[in-house]
Amino acid sequence: MELIIILSEKEENLPQLNSLIQNGDWDNIIILSANNKTIPTSKPNEVIQINTNQPVLQLRDEIKSKLQGKIKGLETAISIASGTGKEHMALISALLNLPVGVKFVVYTSKGVVEL
Repeated sequence: MELIIILSEKEENLPQLNSLIQNGDWDNIIILSANNKTIPTSKPNEVIQINTNQPVLQLRDEIKSKLQGKIKGLETAISIASGTGKEHMALISALLNLPVGVKFVVYTSKGVVEL
């Protein structure tokens, strides 16, 4: 299963995102980034640039077009620990319009947990 995360401008969520990346069994990791940021990780990942300054509908369409063909299964894991509400709505809407199902995941003291 793919993991898709939004890398926010704020860095306080980097430990959560890094733990999620490192401790999950992911087939593919996609990082949606507004400013070419990456998360230092030894696991292979793909950083996709998105323009978060545009209205939510255009952001949704941009995310959808950039994720087209990258998700191999019927569902994907996503983390919304980082990012804004607008970015989260655009991501979830883009995935549902592909169409692909979503599972919310988080890293806890018990490891990677589906919510």
